[in-house]
Amino acid sequence: MANNNYSVLLRLTSFLLRYKKTLIAAGCALIFTAGVTLAMGQGVKVLIDEGFVAGSTEKLNHAALFIIGVALLMSIGTYTRFYLVSWLGERVSADIRQSVFDHLLTLHPSYFEENRSGEIMSRLTTDTTLLQTVIGSSASMALRSFLTFVGGLILLLVTNLKLSAFVLAGVPVVLLPILLFGRRVRSLSRKSQDSIADVGSHAGEIIQQIKTVQSYTQEDNEKQAFGLHVEGAFNVAKRRIKQRALLIAVVIALIFSAVAAMLWVGGNDVINGVMTAGELGAFVFYAIIVAGSVATISEVIGDVQRAVGAAERLVELLNIKSVISTPEKPQTLDWKSANELDAQLQINNVTFYYPSRPEQAALKNLTLSINEGRSLALVGPSGAGKSTVFELLQRFYDPQEGNIELGGKSIRELNPVDLRTQLAVVAQQPSLFSGDVLHNIRYGKPSASFEEVVEAAKAANAHDFIEALPDGYNSFLGEQGVRLSGGQRQRIAIARAILKDPRVLLLDEATSALDAESEFRVQQALENLMQGRTTVVIAHRLATIRNADQIAVMENGQLVAQGKHQELVDSSPLYRRLSELQFQETANKDAMTE
Repeated sequence: MANNNYSVLLRLTSFLLRYKKTLIAAGCALIFTAGVTLAMGQGVKVLIDEGFVAGSTEKLNHAALFIIGVALLMSIGTYTRFYLVSWLGERVSADIRQSVFDHLLTLHPSYFEENRSGEIMSRLTTDTTLLQTVIGSSASMALRSFLTFVGGLILLLVTNLKLSAFVLAGVPVVLLPILLFGRRVRSLSRKSQDSIADVGSHAGEIIQQIKTVQSYTQEDNEKQAFGLHVEGAFNVAKRRIKQRALLIAVVIALIFSAVAAMLWVGGNDVINGVMTAGELGAFVFYAIIVAGSVATISEVIGDVQRAVGAAERLVELLNIKSVISTPEKPQTLDWKSANELDAQLQINNVTFYYPSRPEQAALKNLTLSINEGRSLALVGPSGAGKSTVFELLQRFYDPQEGNIELGGKSIRELNPVDLRTQLAVVAQQPSLFSGDVLHNIRYGKPSASFEEVVEAAKAANAHDFIEALPDGYNSFLGEQGVRLSGGQRQRIAIARAILKDPRVLLLDEATSALDAESEFRVQQALENLMQGRTTVVIAHRLATIRNADQIAVMENGQLVAQGKHQELVDSSPLYRRLSELQFQETANKDAMTE
């Protein structure tokens, strides 16, 4: 994205234009305040010429009352302007934050694998807050200063053409450092925002993995590493502040040097009778207004430069296109009857490479068929591609070759939301949210009643331990369900899947973290749930393997054998070895139990 223009800010004006009435009202208040401020100069002129110089108490009183009246109008206009502009800043910032978050939810999972969550969160929070400050404060100051600068310049020309030449001659001299330093400030502002994102990303990762950090006694090393990130961010900020402070200092020095020269020339003109003291007073007032406006603009330009940096980062997020696209005219899944979907799954000659590992195929020419209402167990060593099949079935990725069908329709031709509505996943390491139990189970079906949630929990053998929690179904689980054991978290996830009542089940050894008694009960619940549903299971345990209608043996992303348990024991050396290891592990566990 180009760094030499402000086009990114124009992209964000669409958010402002949603509130045209408020924008117009704020603009009117801004113009009114600027006009009233400039009118104060005429009061100063009358006060000096007709009050002080003429010695008229009546004129002096009138001039004072005029200035007081102008001040009251200025305060009213300022209140209105400040409220409306601040409201716009908060509203637009909230809209941008919502728009970016909504867009993030549509992006493909690989984007989040390749980009740090801390940096994304920094853009979503810090950058939008910075924009809020600029829109709600700095931009208003800049516009007000621009209006008073233009108006003051016109009144300077009207008041005294000769002295105005000094002001006009100084304008290019003042604008030159603004342009020169402005580019540096914008570049450093972008670097500053990126370094702050690095700090947040590092801190978030360490806090999330705090048990690992403390277990390996890496606290001191992490403190040192975080300190380096903090110092790096501070050094970038220091350079940015130095450039901005230098800009302000140069502008102020130039402005007040020009004012001093103007006062010297104007004072001589008053002494020589060329102009009145009131005219000089009014001219000085307008000159100070113009000078103050330029100084304010030069100061605000730093905030605007930072806003450009923040806007660039936000627009980058908004411009990212998801590689998983929804077709323009998506097909719909065919229903056999009122409550039954054709849920046959077909994986046709699929080859897939993860974007992060483009040289290594995760799946090679894989072909599998899972009949409607039947179950297929995926078996194989670690890295065989079993989890990748789940990723592709949910269309988190698209294969480079081949296609996947559900109910005879290619899942590329379906709306991803419609596809995933028909799927329920129970992972080996379940993901829970930091809300309460009710929220986590109801995530499978937000409209479910409390009674439906309880029934799902009972079916997953989770009701009893939930009831034993301090607040039952309203118990807060902590981040990622940290307050529950592994087996309890898994049963919550199973209850969520049961509540969703999908047509296709994807089970990543859903009972692996349960004790023997709970496993038996949950296995029964899952078997009941699997009735009439198409089910794909990543299987490690013999109980799961033996109960499957078909078993697919995978190795290095390829299908090496398929059939029933006994058939594979006889025909597949790999399956036989895996099966023998399972028997040995089961025997060892039984011996330990005895």
